[in-house]
Amino acid sequence: MAEKELHYYEPAKGHGLKHDPFNAIVAPRPIGWISSRDANGNVNLAPYSFFNAFCYKPPIVGFSSTSWKDSVANIQETKEFVWNLATMDLARQMNATAAHVARDVDEFGIAGLTAAPCRLVNVPRVAESPVAFECKLSQIIQLQGADGSKAEAWLTLGEVVAVHIDKALIKDGVYQTALAHPIVRAGRRGDYFEIRPDAMFEMPRPD
Repeated sequence: MAEKELHYYEPAKGHGLKHDPFNAIVAPRPIGWISSRDANGNVNLAPYSFFNAFCYKPPIVGFSSTSWKDSVANIQETKEFVWNLATMDLARQMNATAAHVARDVDEFGIAGLTAAPCRLVNVPRVAESPVAFECKLSQIIQLQGADGSKAEAWLTLGEVVAVHIDKALIKDGVYQTALAHPIVRAGRRGDYFEIRPDAMFEMPRPD
C-alpha cells in the first residue's frame, strides 16, 4: 500500500486549515431539531449539529449545545423536549429556526411552521415533520476535557416516551429511512447532505 501524505495537527495547537475539519470529518450527523418550552410557557425551536441516538432500552437520544442556550435552560426547567426530523422539504424552515432571537420569540412563527400538541409532554412538535420523538429529560451533563477542565458545552439526554411517524414512510411494517429524505449535517457553517433512496445499500452483518 502506498504511503499516504498526512495532514497532522494537535487540536490544542490549531488545525492550520481554512476551516476546522473536526465536524466535517465526523459527518454526516443527524440534526437535533429540538422543540422545548420554558416554565413560563415560552416555546423554543432550534437545530443542533451534535445529535444522535445512544440507547435502545430505554430509547435515549441526546444533543450537545456549545453554550448554555435556551433549549438547555428550558429543558432543565420543564424536564421535557421533542426531537423533530429535519427533511429536505423542511430544510429552509429548519435553517430559519437557527436565528439568534430573544427567549420569548417563537421560532415556529418565524419559520412558518405549525406547532402540534404532543401526547405525553407539554411541548409542541413540528406538524410538518414526518417523525417526532417526545422526550423526558434523563440527564444534562457538562462536558469536560481529558484534564478535567469544564467545557462550555452541555450534553442533554432524554428518554423517548412517545413516537409520531407519518404512515407513508412505513412499508410492509418497516420504516423507510431514505423515503423521508432526511438532511444531515456536514462541516463548515452550512454544509448538509440529503439522504436519498438511490444512495442506500444493504450489507448484512457477518453474525
